[in-house]
Amino acid sequence: MLNASPRFISSNVDASASMKNIFIPTPAEPFRKIEMYSLAFNATYTTSGILSYGFTHMVVSPLDLVKCNMQIDPTKYKSITSGFRILLKEHGVKGFFRGWVPTLLGYNAHGDCKFGFYEFFKKYYSDIAGPEFAIKYNTLIDLAGSASAEVIADITLCPFEAVKFKVQTQLGFARGLLDGYPKFFKSEGLYKGLVPLWGHQIPYTMMKFASFETIVEMIYKYGIPTPKEQCNKNLQLGVSFAGRYMASVFCAIVSHPIDNLASFLNNAKGANVGDAMKKIGVVGLFTRGPTTGGGLPAATKVEKA
Repeated sequence: MLNASPRFISSNVDASASMKNIFIPTPAEPFRKIEMYSLAFNATYTTSGILSYGFTHMVVSPLDLVKCNMQIDPTKYKSITSGFRILLKEHGVKGFFRGWVPTLLGYNAHGDCKFGFYEFFKKYYSDIAGPEFAIKYNTLIDLAGSASAEVIADITLCPFEAVKFKVQTQLGFARGLLDGYPKFFKSEGLYKGLVPLWGHQIPYTMMKFASFETIVEMIYKYGIPTPKEQCNKNLQLGVSFAGRYMASVFCAIVSHPIDNLASFLNNAKGANVGDAMKKIGVVGLFTRGPTTGGGLPAATKVEKA
């Protein structure tokens, strides 16, 4: 899978003349090159998003299940440990994966749009800014690109996320996606939780992509004496995972209060933000439930052909 692409490749003739032959080698086929921003390049990024999002979110479904129940009923689920113990006693091992189908399908679509459109918008805004300003304000372009991509990605995720949350926290609501989706659509519509989801996911994603790219650059600049181009693939992969982990910590802190808010609104029919604030409180927004993070693509170096 891929690391973030070069900060700027302009469509301007003069600026692109010296960069038009930039390619990215595929890990499985080292002699095959993918031209930057070609159809194959965008397809690779969207595929990376699917693989890194749907599967990883499904794998951590048990932790997500505990988190959601801690957010809704903190008197019963007081900690992660007690939450696992209670759920195991009441529902067995199989119960830990309630909602795994909407999780898998929803985050597959979400990752597809998030990573694919991130690269599209990053280049689009870079072209608008021009070569000089795109390099000077690269972090702002990362933020704008990630926010724009997340707006689209959340539209695909919202119905799946809402059904998943109902299945996980309201026993008897539905067994899964097939019977839960029609019930939720009939009672509350598809996009009741879209605005809170945007409030959670957009700052989360902006922090994730911007901090990830910045952290990786700083690791190569200050932590590794060898230039990135001379590092082997294992070291590049290790740097990418380290950057991803640290970025996930930052973005989880930023987005956790809105995650609690979205959970409350998805669970309480007819509730609004004011109701959530009265029920949870400001401190509760920051402290209720553990934080969970999503995936970022790993690294592959970018070379000139």
